[in-house]
Amino acid sequence: MDDISFKTVNLSDFTTIKLGGQSDKFVECVNDDNIISAVKYARENNLSFQVLAGGSNSIFSDEGFKGVVIYINSKGISQDGDLFIVNAGVNWDAFVEFALLNGYAGIECLSGIPGSVGATPIQNVGAYGQEVSKVIKSVKVLNTETLKFEVFSKKSCGFSYRNSMFKSKSKGKYIITEVTFDLEFNGEPVIKYKELYDLLVYDDIYKSLHNNISKLIYVRNTVLEIRAGKSMIYNENDNESFSCGSFFTNPVIDKKAYKNFLKKCSELNLQPVCYKVGEQFKVSAAWLIENSGFEKGYTKNGIGISSKHSLALVNKGGSTKDLLRLSEKIQNKVFLKFGIKLIREPELIT
Repeated sequence: MDDISFKTVNLSDFTTIKLGGQSDKFVECVNDDNIISAVKYARENNLSFQVLAGGSNSIFSDEGFKGVVIYINSKGISQDGDLFIVNAGVNWDAFVEFALLNGYAGIECLSGIPGSVGATPIQNVGAYGQEVSKVIKSVKVLNTETLKFEVFSKKSCGFSYRNSMFKSKSKGKYIITEVTFDLEFNGEPVIKYKELYDLLVYDDIYKSLHNNISKLIYVRNTVLEIRAGKSMIYNENDNESFSCGSFFTNPVIDKKAYKNFLKKCSELNLQPVCYKVGEQFKVSAAWLIENSGFEKGYTKNGIGISSKHSLALVNKGGSTKDLLRLSEKIQNKVFLKFGIKLIREPELIT
């Protein structure tokens, strides 16, 4: 074990929601060999392990984590034509900025999302009309059972709305070490999300731009402004940003459930916010929360709903137990009123 060393840390220092107890088996991994050594140690000592990088989608218990915390901090971006090969520990927004400044389109609307590159395929990160799966070519992983590296194509990753095989059927089996993105040089920015479109369609400065690279940068800056206005960009000086971003995914329901939902809304004289997605329907989780009796800014025991964004639960001095109590209260009220189950997006680690 001469290539890795453990230290004791407060896990709250490594998550954007600033919650969680201690770990005395925290190991920083800056390359593939470090990761293999950490997994080997966990297996040889009959310990569980947890992968951590940007910490924007992780909630640790107040008691901490007794196993090995594998902190992915590998850096490096290389390019082969339109392909970008990016190490898992690279900051996601830093990579977005790098790609845009070099004239590449495909992830401009994903600006400002906290976390690491390696985390983005796991939950198929998406925002403002783009999903990361659209530009992923392949994902390199360490198989924690065989300790061999494997490469999965986009198709074999099993991407769906906020999901992938890494989050569902193969959860815990693989550690993502590298992601290859296929971006478009000098591509047109994607402006199909209504909030973004409404801001740009009448923007004289945007309309005056005559090259795509300038447009991509302008779209990025607009997205960053939107996110900052909702405290959805992590900021040490803004406790409204001490969150995991969107705490619940927007429910996707089938036609039968949708009819039942519309009936309940009609009985309550409410006009729902929802969208047709193929043969299914996506319902706004924020709308469900707000119409179940929870206002922006609602706070109890140091945990609250953001005053700027109903989907974010923020830490204002509470605990993980307090966070879970509030999230369960929201889930129960939404289900009782609308018959729809809200699914938590961040991972709870105990």
